[in-house]
This record gives sequence, structure tokens and C-alpha cells, in this order.
Amino acid sequence: SYCEQHLQPHYESAAFKKHKLVDPSKKLQESVCTRHNEVIKIFCRTDQQCICILCSMDEHKGHDTVSAAAERSEKQKELGASRQKIQQRIQSREKDVKVLQQEVEAINRSADKAVEDSEKTFTDVKQKIRSRQKTEVFHAYELQEELQEEINELKRKDAELEKLSHTEDHTQFLNSYILLSRFGENKDSSRVSVRPLRYTEDMMAAVSGVRDKLQDVLSEEWTKISLTGSEDVLVPQAEPKTRDEFLKYLCKITPNVYTASRCMSVSQTLTARYIQDSGKFIFPGHPDKFTDFCQVLCRESLTGQCYWEVEWKGEDIFIAATYKSISRTGRDSAFGNNDKSWALQCFSDGYEFRHNNFTLPISGPRSSRVGVYLDHSAGILCFYSVSETMTLLHRVQTTFTQPLCPGFGIYVSGSSVKICKP
Repeated sequence: SYCEQHLQPHYESAAFKKHKLVDPSKKLQESVCTRHNEVIKIFCRTDQQCICILCSMDEHKGHDTVSAAAERSEKQKELGASRQKIQQRIQSREKDVKVLQQEVEAINRSADKAVEDSEKTFTDVKQKIRSRQKTEVFHAYELQEELQEEINELKRKDAELEKLSHTEDHTQFLNSYILLSRFGENKDSSRVSVRPLRYTEDMMAAVSGVRDKLQDVLSEEWTKISLTGSEDVLVPQAEPKTRDEFLKYLCKITPNVYTASRCMSVSQTLTARYIQDSGKFIFPGHPDKFTDFCQVLCRESLTGQCYWEVEWKGEDIFIAATYKSISRTGRDSAFGNNDKSWALQCFSDGYEFRHNNFTLPISGPRSSRVGVYLDHSAGILCFYSVSETMTLLHRVQTTFTQPLCPGFGIYVSGSSVKICKP
């Protein structure tokens, strides 16, 4: 650091022509070895640190060492490549933010149109649309915020690397670059794209004269819409490990009395109970009813990450997840006897897993409570024995082509299944 008067000879005197002038350093001590009081001009690649000439002959003897200037040259190339990658990711994320903005606008337009068309028909349809609108917009804003945070962080790092590229002191450059290079790049999020929204058309086509039937159809149509685009936007989530983590995905499920066979009593307390065949039909003419097996489906069509628990008593209980397109008649309608259902059969002394006429005996602690976890997009369906701890009984890994619906089968008189409320 020279004043103007003492700096002048470096420009005028021939004796100083070979001297190199650089900007004054605020961290001059970093360029001096604290152990040997020598100027640091060497880089140890073995230990990834800057050292002096005496260090290279002492504790760094035999290590891979080069001049700080040579190492700077190599790292300068890496810095340029890193900046290029970061700038590309910034552009990509900015495009994703625009896509999300377009999706929010599309969601709002579709929801407004659906509300306008349905306002004169059913008030509860309007509430369902607004609820879906709020959920979709929230997810879009949430992901948009995450992307914007990533963009800001990438810009910050790019600015630091750009500033570092102009540092003339080799030692300072290498020390700073080592720290900055440890900044791990985030895993690339799933691409975002606008998904087609068909709220108005699908809902109004599903309207019928029966209120309960209308709710079933609406629920199923909403799930189909979610399936159409959820894979483009949602980032896959980690599988829960503890019961508290599973309970975060606890969902409400309710038995659909229209599907219950005549030997099954479905109460308002969400209990499905096997009864002796009295010859009296419950909703005898309904096409959704199981005719040959004592079974019942729930109203909900589930996608995404869901979890539900049931308590069972008795013998020969089926706890299943199935497509709603499962047959209602014949041997193929039994849970586990087809490729549309996955079922855990519970006995007093053990369990069996059933799917597509395949039966697998399962060992595990017996519990009167069973938990079922679904990650639809990941193709994961798990059955757990629930007590003080959760024990995995069986895990399914497949590809689901339709929303899944919880179902229960009760084949012994006096046995029952109770859905645990959220």
C-alpha cells in the first residue's frame, strides 16, 4: 500500500519496471505463513490448502504441490464452468416460475367459470370448487416461493464467483474458491409444466339427480384431474418413518353404503359389521353393490400421500385398497382375487397378503389396529401393524393407473372393522 508520492517511482524508474502492482489487500496476513512468517506462494493439492516454501519442505514434504498461480489457473477454468451451470439453472428456474404463474391464472379462470356455472345448481359444489382452488393455488405459490429462493441463492453465489474471478492475489483466490466450491448444488427439482384443467366440463357432466351419488362422482372427477398433472408439479416426498410422520397424512374415509353387500351392516360410527343373512337387501337394486362377498368400499378416491387406520375384531378380516372399477359380482369381485385390489387378510394367529389370486403368508406382531400408507405417484402401498410401535407387514411397489379406494371385507359372523377418525 503506497501513497501517491511513493507510488510514482514504480511508474517512472527503470529499476521498478519488473515489479507487478496489484490493488492493496485488506487481508494481507492471510498471505503470510503464521508458522514460518514466509509469504505463501505454494498450493498443496494433497491437503487442499495454501502453504509457504518452508511448509512444503516440512509437514507437506512429499505431497503434490504446485505454485499458487498454477493452481489458480486450473480453478479459474472450473469457476467459469460453474458460473455457466448456475446461469443456466437460473434461466430454467425463471421459466418454471413463469409456468407456475400461468398455472395459477389458469386455476383461477377455471374455478371462476365453474363457480359461475354451478352457482344456480348446488351450493356445496361451489364450496368444493373453492376448496380445490385454494389447495391448488397454495401448492403453486409454495413451489414458486421455493424456486424463487433457489434463484436468489444461485444469483448470490454467481456474484461471489464473479467477484472472485477478478481477485489477483492467488492465495486469496484459492482460499475463497475452496470455501465457495463446498457450496453444494441443490438437487434439481421436477420440471414444472401447465397441466390441462377441466374443472367445469368434468364436474357438470357428472351431475345427477341423486345428491349422494353426485358427491361420489365429483370426488372421483377431482382425483382424475389431480392425476393428470400432479406428476409434473409435485416433488416426490420421503416415505414416513415414525407414526407421527404417518399421522401427518391421515385422511378421512367413509364407507359407501351403496356398495355394501346384504350381509354387512354399516353404521354411522364408521363400523362395518358382518350379520347373518336375513334375506333383507340394503339398497337391493344399486349397481355398485357387492353381491357375492361381504364387502364394502369407501367413498373416497385417493391419490398422493394418504394414511388411514382401522381397528378390527374377530376373524377373517380383509383390509384392502382397490380401484373402484373392481367387479361387483362373481369370484373375481373378492378383494385380492384380481389385479385391481391389494388386500391384507387378518386372522387371530397371523396375516396373509392377497393380490391377483396370489397369496403370501406374512409373519408379524398381531395387533387389533392396522395402518395403511399410500404414495400413489410413487406406486407404494404399505400395511402396518400398529401398537406402541409400527411394524411393516407388507410393502407393495407397483404402478397405479387409477385412484385407489379403501375397502373392507368381513366373512365371519360377529366380526367388525372400525375406521379410526382423524
